[in-house]
Amino acid sequence: MLIEACRQERTPPVTITCFIRYEIDPFKREAFEEYSRNWGQAIPRAGAGLIGYFAPHEGSATTGYGVYNVDSLAAYEAYRARLAASPEGRANYEFAKRERFILKEDRMFLKLASAPHTEWVRP
Repeated sequence: MLIEACRQERTPPVTITCFIRYEIDPFKREAFEEYSRNWGQAIPRAGAGLIGYFAPHEGSATTGYGVYNVDSLAAYEAYRARLAASPEGRANYEFAKRERFILKEDRMFLKLASAPHTEWVRP
């Protein structure tokens, strides 16, 4: 209902974006990239709108990000429970635990504060 109202008014639905900042072992970037790819199907199936995972390319060799949208903090809690209960979620958590490439993980939840945007077009 909220989404339909937003379509009629041409405003985006209110969502919360979760930004996860990872400090990763610089010698295990490939493992982090595999971990990131594994979430590509699991996160959307569990109910979050995955924007993407970002691995070091140039500059810092130790910082990666995961970014996804949820409708609310209550929806986030339900999503996390579904993800942890899913076979692919459990397997990816175990992979990270076994390979020990994540040294630190911080989450923050932000909301879009600027006006709706048009799609980015490459020059």
